[in-house]
This record gives sequence, C-alpha cells and structure tokens, in this order.
Amino acid sequence: MNASGIHGQADHAIRQVAPWVERLARLGFIAKAVLYMTIGVLASAAALRLGGTPAQGQRGAMGALVDAPLGRVLLAVIAAGLFGYAAWRFIDAVTDPEGNGRDAKGIAKRIRSASLGVLYTALGASAVKIALGHREAATDGEQTQHWVSRAMASSPGKVVLIIIAGAFVIYGIHQLYCAATAKLDKKLRLGRMSPSARRWLVAASRFGIAARGIVFGTTGVLVWRAVERRDPAQARGLKTSLLQLFELGRIPFAIIAVGLVAYGVYQLIEARYRNIAVA
Repeated sequence: MNASGIHGQADHAIRQVAPWVERLARLGFIAKAVLYMTIGVLASAAALRLGGTPAQGQRGAMGALVDAPLGRVLLAVIAAGLFGYAAWRFIDAVTDPEGNGRDAKGIAKRIRSASLGVLYTALGASAVKIALGHREAATDGEQTQHWVSRAMASSPGKVVLIIIAGAFVIYGIHQLYCAATAKLDKKLRLGRMSPSARRWLVAASRFGIAARGIVFGTTGVLVWRAVERRDPAQARGLKTSLLQLFELGRIPFAIIAVGLVAYGVYQLIEARYRNIAVA
C-alpha cells in the first residue's frame, strides 16, 4: 500500500472515532477543572487558616480526591478525560484539524499540542495508579526534580532548562496580557449565552487566567533559580511555585488560590462552549 493509501486509511479511522474523541476531550476539560478547583480550594483553606495545605500540584489534588466519597470512581473518570484530552492533542499535532497551518506559528502550536498530549497522558496514568491504591503516585514534583537534576549534569541540559524557564515566564506574561485584554480562547462560542451570564463568566475566566499566569511565571523563575543555584529542588513544578507564592502573605496568596478555582470555571466553559475539531 502506498503512502496516500495509508494516509487515507488513517483519516478514515480518525473520522470514525472523532465523536468519541471530542466527548472525551470535553471530559478532559472537566477533569482539568476539577483538579484546578481542588488545588485552589485546598490552598484557599490553608491561606484562611481553615486547614488543608497551601501547595498541591495536580497529582497531589488527585491524592486528595481519592479520599472523597466515590473518590476512586471519580479518579477513573478523570483519567478517562485526561487520556481523551491527550488523544485529541496528539491528533491535532499530527493532522492539524484545527487549521494551525504550516508556518512557524502553526508548527509551534502543533508542537505545543504534542507536548500537552505527553503531559496529560502522564497525568492520566497517575490518576489510574492513585485510583488503584498506589498513593506514592500522588507525590508532586519528584519526577520534575529528577529530570531537572539530570539536565543540570550537562551544559546543553542547562541551556535547555534556561530556555524552559524563559518559556514559562513568557507564557505567564502572555496569560496576564490575555486576562487584562479579555483575550479568551478564539475557539469559544459564547454567542449562545445570555449577555449577563457571558459578562460574569468572562470576568471569572480573566481572573483565573491571571492567577494561572502568576503561577506559571513563578515556575519559570524557580527553574531559572534552580540552574543558577545548582539546586534541582528549587524546581518541582506547581507545588513549589505555590509554596513560593505563599510567602507573599496569606491575603495575596488567598486571592491567587481563589483565582485557580476561577481558572477551573474557565475550563468548564471550555468544556461546554469550545469548538473541538478532531477530523
């Protein structure tokens, strides 16, 4: 079979599974919403001295959820959503159903989709492990610290880490810009909402995007600091970033924590109103 025949069969297979991938991708947005809301609620409770911990990453949030009523079932649903979201991102990276194009910007978006596919596949696997009782999988930051340590062992690795740190900072700044200018996902279809509901949801989304931008920017600073100080423990992902932000004080930290809950609301909006192209 020639290359065009193989490509045609692949396109046909994607069209066959497209409705299921779309549903699972939407479930993935809901899963992301649940995780961010859990992180935000736990951090808010700690900031207000109501118990809880000020810093949990996504895996730590899964560890908290597994102890809730029907927690294992919830984690299984979250895992399905994360795997579905990852599958959609991989399809976008390979076949470009969203029409990103083949210029530099389009290629960058497709690389980002592939990276998100890898990330959420790993998170989905962690959800499965935690649901099966492997509580060690709920530990945040260990894998990140491991890979940062390996990268710091060589000069090229250090350069890569500096580039990653810069990317996090730039992305964080971009998120703040999007929040300030109300620049939400272009694929959202909010025209079906009432004007009042749209105003409230857009406001919550902007608040959440800004909070996430601060967290991402902080992550970039910590990665750079890890390289500068030759200390991989400085870069352990979301959990370490939240611990750093906790030092700002309880009230500023509580505002950021509530913002992460608001970002969860934004993910729910994406789940409901985003145009998801699969084929």
